[in-house]
Amino acid sequence: MSVNQEVIDKNLLKLTYAADADKVEEGLAYSFNKNKKNFSIKGFRAGKAPRKIVEQYYGVEVLFADAEEYVITDMYYGSVAELGIEPVSYPQNVQVTKMSTEGMEFSLEVYTKPVAEVKDYKGVEITEISAEVGEEDIEKALQMEAEKNSRMVTVEDRAAQLGDTVDIDFEGFVDEVPFDGGKGEGFKLQLGSGQFIPGFEDQLVGANTGDDVTVNVKFPEDYHAEELKGKDSVFKVKVNAIQTKELPEINDDFASDVSSFDTLAEYKADIAEKLAKEKADAAKEGMMSEALKKVIDATELEIPAPMVDREVEDEINRLSYRVKSYGMTVEQYCMYMGTTIEEYREKARPQAELNIKRDLILEAIVAAEEISVSAEELDKEFETAAEYMKKTVEEVKTQYAANIPAIEEEVKRRKAAELILETAVKVPAKTDAVEEKPAPKKKAPAKKKAPAKKEEPKAEESKTEENA
Repeated sequence: MSVNQEVIDKNLLKLTYAADADKVEEGLAYSFNKNKKNFSIKGFRAGKAPRKIVEQYYGVEVLFADAEEYVITDMYYGSVAELGIEPVSYPQNVQVTKMSTEGMEFSLEVYTKPVAEVKDYKGVEITEISAEVGEEDIEKALQMEAEKNSRMVTVEDRAAQLGDTVDIDFEGFVDEVPFDGGKGEGFKLQLGSGQFIPGFEDQLVGANTGDDVTVNVKFPEDYHAEELKGKDSVFKVKVNAIQTKELPEINDDFASDVSSFDTLAEYKADIAEKLAKEKADAAKEGMMSEALKKVIDATELEIPAPMVDREVEDEINRLSYRVKSYGMTVEQYCMYMGTTIEEYREKARPQAELNIKRDLILEAIVAAEEISVSAEELDKEFETAAEYMKKTVEEVKTQYAANIPAIEEEVKRRKAAELILETAVKVPAKTDAVEEKPAPKKKAPAKKKAPAKKEEPKAEESKTEENA
């Protein structure tokens, strides 16, 4: 195979090929077999005319188009491994400069996978994130559990307050005319939740069960319904009922009801243990994210547009898989989110490019550190997947047998990321501190003058730096 490489631009190669007569003959034979049913020659049934007769009748050039496609595809994909390149785009700007039965010459351009030159990936400075679990964390978790086990009780002896849920009938009017979507019956509205137009819920505070309340509000200028934007409106509201949330008392009985523990002390100890793991995992993830970001920012790396395009399409496919479980298409999801699939693609590009840079940098570190994956580590991956998927390890191994190389590469990249974190310099987070200046020395009173006044010590607040 004759092929010549020429660097057109960074990560863009021009490949020029020369095919001999034998390769062209392969292409012509392919083209004839593909198209022979389309040739109509008197004296022969469709598809039965010999190739020599077809070429005499139509000219050999009638077979060139598909023959060229065959030769280009066969020689290009056959040369990739031989050239040692990793294409990240389909061939483009394909040009055939010579085509005859004696030989064929053509060229094409292809983007190749960039290689990251990572230098300073050890010892990056990051902010240390505390994983300490305090009493307030445990109390917050208990409160959340109490919220989940709360019950709604009807209030009859007082007016509605913020936080209450009111059962209401309502109808909205603009210029004394009802508008579409402005009517509801038996609607349960939590006051202060911000479900309705700003100002609506506030005007129901103080209302009693059975009251008729007139609510005056103005639709926001950015309201989704064009005909209501910025319009003054009046809602006639009937308060049918008022309910408030009643939380259970947090004690031993509560602990035994919501957990497998008999006492609140045991339950709190279990919460503390789980929170410690959650916070440790979150701290590790946060610090690793910062460390990777710093390595990425310090590495010069240009990503070809087709590579980003492919990553964006992969994200679209992943999104499609996720929303399919809800019976939705990607287009329907985008419509629900107030966007289009084209806008979603565009917004996904920055993150897609960042993901590519991260993976290329980690791959470079894997190579530099000669990181490998042991059989035990691979088995651990299958065990974790089996536990998550509620399957046996053997079932998971069978399911992903064809993907083992990709799984190994993912584990290697993860180990490279952990190496960055392990070697990072962790700096304590800066806190809001008040730094006091020393009080000035007292001056001795001057002769025949009143004593100098004492100066009050001044304090300066140090600025808080926000970590990315």
